[in-house]
Amino acid sequence: MDETKNILIVDDEAALADLVEFYLKSEGYTVYKFYSGQEALSCIAGTRIDLALLDVMLPDIDGFELCRRIRQEHRFPVIMLTAKEEELDKVAGLTIGADDYITKPFRPLEVMARVKAQLRRYTRYNTGEGSGGDQVIQISGLMIDRTNHECFLNEKKLALTPTEFEVLWTLCRHKGQVVSAEKMFAEIWGEKYYSNSSSTIMVHVRHLREKMGEDADHPRYIKTVWGVGYKIG
Repeated sequence: MDETKNILIVDDEAALADLVEFYLKSEGYTVYKFYSGQEALSCIAGTRIDLALLDVMLPDIDGFELCRRIRQEHRFPVIMLTAKEEELDKVAGLTIGADDYITKPFRPLEVMARVKAQLRRYTRYNTGEGSGGDQVIQISGLMIDRTNHECFLNEKKLALTPTEFEVLWTLCRHKGQVVSAEKMFAEIWGEKYYSNSSSTIMVHVRHLREKMGEDADHPRYIKTVWGVGYKIG
């Protein structure tokens, strides 16, 4: 690891938080662990955080509200931890700006794999690492700049999270081609596609459409090819 990464854990289940902390520290990460949302916010205000693991159920503010507050100022990856099985809870977390979710009970090694995948993506986002080829793509009023990580639609800048940027960049890079959920997951997350991964991509696409002012039923840019994937242009 070239630079120590700072990982924030917010979970009121002390035993679980301690276990995740142990695995993260064993990989060389610096861990900031808290059992309430307010403590976490105080930490974020004065500390550089590279990734956050947020439990949904907290004693003061819930994980969703904590994620909303983080997204007001920060773009580092957020992974939601939830004991709930309902798909709507997972979708809600992604909609407010989370990058991924893990359902409890989980294996610590699964958490480590997700953390590493998100940090790789975030590193690419901040440095342009591995971007190669054309760095600016323009499609009918949409301009996306890989080098500066900026995106404009009809000259208006879009405020995208790193994951949203990666999804849009991947679609633009394959302009006119259908990109399957499996291919998108492999390129962006760098890990194996699972059945619930389609929900993750679906929510990020929906969020992109909202920020672009797209009509979901008749989108101009990001089109759904049912049963296959998505395409742009």
